[in-house]
Amino acid sequence: MKQRAPQNRTLVLTEAERLHYRARLVQLKGPATLASILNRTLWQDLFEVLDWLPAGFVDLLFVDPPYNLAKNFNGQWVKRRPLLHYESWVETWLSRLVRTLKSTASVYLCGDWQSSVALYTVASRYFKIQNRITWEREKGRGAKTNWKNCAEDIWFCTVSNDYYFDPEAVQLKRQVRAPYTDVRGEPKDWQRTRSGNFRLTAASNLWADLTVPFWSMPENTEHPTQKPEKLLAKVILASSPPGAVVLDPFLGAGTTSVVAKKLGRQFVGIEIDELYACLGEKRLQLAERDRQIQGYQDGVFWERNTNPRGSHE
Repeated sequence: MKQRAPQNRTLVLTEAERLHYRARLVQLKGPATLASILNRTLWQDLFEVLDWLPAGFVDLLFVDPPYNLAKNFNGQWVKRRPLLHYESWVETWLSRLVRTLKSTASVYLCGDWQSSVALYTVASRYFKIQNRITWEREKGRGAKTNWKNCAEDIWFCTVSNDYYFDPEAVQLKRQVRAPYTDVRGEPKDWQRTRSGNFRLTAASNLWADLTVPFWSMPENTEHPTQKPEKLLAKVILASSPPGAVVLDPFLGAGTTSVVAKKLGRQFVGIEIDELYACLGEKRLQLAERDRQIQGYQDGVFWERNTNPRGSHE
């Protein structure tokens, strides 16, 4: 294992850990009961298990598929394809996931500015599109002949008009830079604290408060497209009650399952790559004693670099 800088907190696996966590992974041989897969990671190709998953068990489906980009996932290269071909590929799995959803379920689909078009097209055939979330992904190189890509989309969909949504669970705590007061000098819709002036604001479909995992963060892994735990916390808190079942069919290094566990939800994750699946299992074990989520504290989400306690961004 290569030497890392002292402050590099990227999560890695020893060979002994890989063997240990591999033993915790599930591989289906036929139709599964909910009890056999609940709070487990399925180490298999999604297309192998799609028709073996139980029907109607999912409250929240979070999907972060490979975008239509050339990308190396631990030695497995995903190639760019014509957009219509990508759309057809999305259809092959999304159409078959519909039967796993409850009639009250919500669905979140992640994409970049190009793949997002195909995701919307397919999703609109099966779901009610409620909103498009755009989040700032501040990582990335500058471009010499185009605008730098530093935003991604998430389509918020529902199976029906009867669905769970809790806006108060995902309020954002912002610094107040123009603190208006009433005639008595009392704050209008904000609070004075020893650490500064803050206001709780309603969650919007523009998320600029996320930090993409990097080497000094304990949630970071070597997965090339890892989502922040804070992003999943927003989705899970807004669109699932405690105890609900969250399904992620492209689990990667386990972020969805880890955050579901930290927030008192149940989960099922599916991941084809052994290394990433094992990393997810290690993160799940770590979550048993550490339930912190960077940027989320005291029941609210904080803007980047504003939490006076200093431990959460």
